[in-house]
Amino acid sequence: MPGSLEIPLHEVQRRLAVDNPWWKSGQGIDAEERQWPRRAYFPHFSRLALDIAVRRAVVLIGPRRVGKTVMLKHLIQQLLDEGCAGTSILFVSLDTPLYSGHSLESMVRLFSDLHRHPSEQPLWVLFDEVQYLKDWEVHLKSLVDTFPRIRFIASGSAAAALRMKSRESGAGRFTEFVLPPLTFAEYLVFAGSEAELITERDGADVAVPAYHATDIEALNNEFVNYLNFGGFPEAVMNPAVRANPSRFLRQDIIDKVLLKDLPSLYGITDTQELNRFFNVLAFNTGDEFGLEAMSKHTGIGKARLSEYIEYLEAAFLVRRVHRIDENALRMQRARTFKIYLTNPSIRAALFGFVGPEDHAMGNLAETAIWSQWLHSTSVSRSLHYARWKAGRQDMEVDIVSLDSRTQKPRFAVEIKWSDRAPGQLQELRGIRELALRHKLARRPLVTTRTYAGEADIDGVILEFVPVALHCYTIARNLLRQAV
Repeated sequence: MPGSLEIPLHEVQRRLAVDNPWWKSGQGIDAEERQWPRRAYFPHFSRLALDIAVRRAVVLIGPRRVGKTVMLKHLIQQLLDEGCAGTSILFVSLDTPLYSGHSLESMVRLFSDLHRHPSEQPLWVLFDEVQYLKDWEVHLKSLVDTFPRIRFIASGSAAAALRMKSRESGAGRFTEFVLPPLTFAEYLVFAGSEAELITERDGADVAVPAYHATDIEALNNEFVNYLNFGGFPEAVMNPAVRANPSRFLRQDIIDKVLLKDLPSLYGITDTQELNRFFNVLAFNTGDEFGLEAMSKHTGIGKARLSEYIEYLEAAFLVRRVHRIDENALRMQRARTFKIYLTNPSIRAALFGFVGPEDHAMGNLAETAIWSQWLHSTSVSRSLHYARWKAGRQDMEVDIVSLDSRTQKPRFAVEIKWSDRAPGQLQELRGIRELALRHKLARRPLVTTRTYAGEADIDGVILEFVPVALHCYTIARNLLRQAV
């Protein structure tokens, strides 16, 4: 008679022991993971995860390869350091083949049986890559209701599925925590170069700190590195991944999302078509697109293109930015918009490294600035780009923030990876005209490659700041608010 096809229970138990080395006295998380710098978001995440006053599961979501698993491990190490018994912590990565076919509840009961936990003992259960379990949100909600003494924390990378399902089925039982890609400020910390390249300017407004680059050329070199691989903690910390991000990152970041996660969620049948379309968007990040022109170029219908963009936004891969005119009004039937990668390093993972003189640097610098603002939901929602006709001339401003109450411009930024603009002020007519029409909360800003200073254009004072320093300033000040 044939033997059972089920994986023996003792094999599952043995793998759990391997994945949870802290069950042995004196053991902690992997030594290499312990040495990794903690994400700037970790203090806020740990406070949320360790707050057991409210019976909810914390669901950590975000793009692939931004450090979610390591963040869970750092949380485990914090629990251990604070005196929590290792045998009261369970970590389960649900993409492990040996766990296939086991429900979340069966893993929890196996954990309790293994260590004979008293019924009143508080426990910590962390499920990594939870999207690999069908109907995970239903099972997790049931666990929260069934085991009040256990704090459940889940993470996953299929962001679109996680956000949709956690909101639909986890109302009142889940708290989402979004972990974005590395900011430029975090990258400098991971690379160990922040202290030597950045100082805080004396006398700056305490509410909005300002910074100085001690060596702008060295900071620019790091900025180029950030564009190429710095959005991914693993690439920053691992020389092998850093040397060839396409080989190590493309499959997880792109292929699993485009060829597996999104098709399974939305029923996409032509995955190659979606992949080709995303390649077009990624290569041209920061460009203005129109559905009509894109449809002609790709041969994909406009309705399907709209759906693809919506799916890619839900998966944290791209961000669509809407256009306003010189009066800060959105057109009722706007036919064009800009699309940015949420992580500029995705482009290098797909198409190879860019150098400081490459044509793509302008768009990638613009993408990097936008990606920093995405770490603040309230600000990012306020951001648009402006384009309008003035006679025969096209006027454009890369970033315009609108006040949420008045819908009037608060600040405006023109992004350049060049020192040409301070000597060619006539090329900045767009931002000048916008500043003349609207009373901005702060001076209009133009980024450069290395130049810092001011210029007066017909009574409008423009501020010039190197784009790398501006990128750092946005990130560092937003992170101060986040923690």
